[in-house]
Parts: sequence; C-alpha cells; structure tokens
Amino acid sequence: MTTNLANIPVALLAGGLATRLRPITEKVPKVLVPVAGKPFLAHQLALLRAQGIRRVVLCLGHLGEMVVNEFGDGAAQGMQLEYSFDGPKLLGTGGALRQALPKLGREFFVLYGDSYLTCPFAPIAEFFARSGKAGLMTVYRNEGLYDTSNVVFRDGEIAVYDKKVKLPEMRHIDYGLSLFRAEVFAKYPADEKFDLADVMTRLVAEKQLAGYEVPERFYEIGSHAGLAELERRLAR
Repeated sequence: MTTNLANIPVALLAGGLATRLRPITEKVPKVLVPVAGKPFLAHQLALLRAQGIRRVVLCLGHLGEMVVNEFGDGAAQGMQLEYSFDGPKLLGTGGALRQALPKLGREFFVLYGDSYLTCPFAPIAEFFARSGKAGLMTVYRNEGLYDTSNVVFRDGEIAVYDKKVKLPEMRHIDYGLSLFRAEVFAKYPADEKFDLADVMTRLVAEKQLAGYEVPERFYEIGSHAGLAELERRLAR
C-alpha cells in the first residue's frame, strides 16, 4: 500500500508564547525565529514538501498575524497554507486542533511548531492506516538524553504515556509527530481549552493510540540550546 501524502494535511501547532526562547520571542513568534539565515518555518516547510506533504494548517495565537504576513498562501514554498487562530483566549494544543478541524478533514498529521524532524512520513501514515486505531504517536528511544523520557513502549505498543509522572521503565519519548482521525477531537466542546497530551493519555487508556518507533533523533528550537544546535546543523 502506498500513501499519497499530498492528501494528508499537517496541523502545525504554533500558537504558544515560547517563553523559554525569550527575549527573542517577545517581538517575533517562534516559527519566525531566524535559523541559518531563514525563518524557522521556511526550513520546516521545505522539509515537509520534500516528504510529499502539500497542505499545512498553522494553528496560531501569539503574534500569529506576523506569520500570515510573511508566508501568505504558501505558494512561494510550493505549499498550500491555511491558518486557524485561537481567538480571544488561548485554547491549548488540543483546543487549537479542535478549532482547526473544519480545515483539516478526516485525518491529519500533527507537528509542533518548534520541531525539525527528518524521519520519513509515508511509512508512518501506512502503519497508521493498517492499525485501524484513532491516533498514532511516534516515539524515539531517548534514554533521557535529549529531554525527559515520558513513554513506556513495550512489545510495539505504548503502555504508558505521562509527562508528569516519571517511571524508571520510561526509555522512550514522544517524538513530536502524530496522526489522528478527526473524530478524536470532535468529541470535545468547541472553544474549550485542553491539552493534546491529555487526549493521547485517554487514547492509551482506550487502546486507541498506535505507537511507531522512529530511529532518527529529533531537533527542536524550543530552547536556546536546541536553537543553537539546529543552527549549526542547518548552517552546514
């Protein structure tokens, strides 16, 4: 089975306040932070386009209008960009996805606005389709190296996912790329603040969250150290 990734949009979560990157993000949203001479979002979109992705819906909040002004409809990147705004109150990562559902269709990838992920997307989409589950989380065997491990991944399944409670058997981390069917979020009331992590925890309990292990490490610009590391990589 081959999956046409042009048919699966990516919801890009880019509405946070990015407090760990201050003072850089006081006047510019995180996705517009310059990395190796370009806004970070330009690097992200180039990576997605190389995968075969053609549609991205940016979930925006803090300083989001600046992103629209910079990237417009995405034609310059060879992409179709749409925008979904939180509105007067912050909706959290889950609420932002709920808000964006009319633009996303039946199923979609979710990617964080500070993640730079080089893994192939097509095998993940194919694995998700075969799983028959409502959601999928990619995991990486992190061993606490790049951030705090938060997943117990056992026999190819996610046994535990918890960002608050640390267990010694947590060797893996949420890699930052997921896939969902729209009905997962349609169950929640509109305009309600909730977190994507809580949605995933519920799906684990319902045995509705597939787990896919990715061998490539992740890069991120969520911190000054992560930003400096990715700057060095992309500058090469």
